[in-house]
Amino acid sequence: MKVVVVGCGKIGQTIVSSLLKEKHDLLCIDSDPAIINEITNSFDVMTICGNGISYDVLKEAGIEKTELFIAVTGSDEFNMLSCLAAKKLGAKQTVARIRNSEYNTSSLEFMKESLNLSMAINPEKFTAEALYNLLKLPSAIKVDTFTSRKFEIVELIVKKGSALIGMSLIDMRKKFSGKFLIGVIERRNEVFIPNGSMTVCEEDKICVVCANSDTHKVLIELGFLQKEAKDVIILGGSKSAHYLAEKLLKGRTNVKIIEKNRDRCEELCESLPSGVDVICGDGMSQDILLEEGISTTDALVALTGSDEQNILISFYAMNQSVPKVISKVNRNELSELSEKLGLDCIVSPKHIIADILVRYARALNATVGSKVESLYSLLDGEAEALEFIVMQDFEYTDIPLKRMQLKKDVLIAGIMRGNDAFIPGGEDCIKANDKVIIIAKGKSLYSLTEIIEGR
Repeated sequence: MKVVVVGCGKIGQTIVSSLLKEKHDLLCIDSDPAIINEITNSFDVMTICGNGISYDVLKEAGIEKTELFIAVTGSDEFNMLSCLAAKKLGAKQTVARIRNSEYNTSSLEFMKESLNLSMAINPEKFTAEALYNLLKLPSAIKVDTFTSRKFEIVELIVKKGSALIGMSLIDMRKKFSGKFLIGVIERRNEVFIPNGSMTVCEEDKICVVCANSDTHKVLIELGFLQKEAKDVIILGGSKSAHYLAEKLLKGRTNVKIIEKNRDRCEELCESLPSGVDVICGDGMSQDILLEEGISTTDALVALTGSDEQNILISFYAMNQSVPKVISKVNRNELSELSEKLGLDCIVSPKHIIADILVRYARALNATVGSKVESLYSLLDGEAEALEFIVMQDFEYTDIPLKRMQLKKDVLIAGIMRGNDAFIPGGEDCIKANDKVIIIAKGKSLYSLTEIIEGR
């Protein structure tokens, strides 16, 4: 599929990297020669140095043959205008990065319709949703919820002293009454789609799939659940902090935002509902953090504009025994280093957006029988979880799963049928209109048929 990306900053480059892995034909446009040079040196893609709104530039890009056009510059207005021009010149699908909170209200649907936008993406808003999910389930290092809201997949680390250590997955299913499935295990940097005889070891990362309604019960039984964070300190008054504070307030959580820029503090005070404490001060100051109660808070979320500051203050919070510490880190090398040093819970806005666009691109490539509805990368991209909608013409309906010959490293992890969500057994069948959760390692699936051996 031909994809054009306008704006090749941090998010743009991550999108390019992710879509290249999907074997798409990419062309990048940016007005900064240094960025174009960086793209040319880093990726095997065509590039144009120019204005993404220019008629001549868009025509040179072959916009009339473009199936997916993505504008992710730093300007909302530029992105929207670029998408409008691309659509007028023949691009089939257009996606704009729209960050301004004023646009992300009821007016957004009006703008999408007026500009004929296929999708609007807001990295800060999606980041806030990911952070909120982690604060609801503090024992998790990542939480993904599928579109139907019926299933969740939760990444956890098996700590020293866990009752799960040495227990096989089949014995675990027999011992605990909650309906769940451990779909992926990472052990010493190697990833497995486990069978029932595999046992759990200390420091394993595991991905647990369960019905949304059973998540708390399952985590309690497995010995993971911590109490939901009710007192949260947010460092940095970013847009993500704004969106997160709004969501936490609705859940009756006490929120403090520490921001050193006075003008931004005043903006937050004016735009946020009453109930959020906005403190004007340097979040790197230990005195301020102690004064604001870091030693007694339930969670600290580091959302400053500096990866290094977020990491450092997160380690300080861990030393203060804060139960839940989350850090926003965009640079891959810093993220990997932080994890090795013990910072488990890291959120990257650019990877969140890249996952969304990979999912969208796969849905556009839908083949006969099924369509990708959700897609999440697991364990730093070593595996993925997909939600497929089963079409009427899917040829493997009403066949017991135990009779289906699945490819290696593929697992059917969940089925949603109407209002019911369940972990399937060997006697269960896939039916038309079901939503099916698939976990796969080392492969990119575009259709449900691809899970079958020989297809």
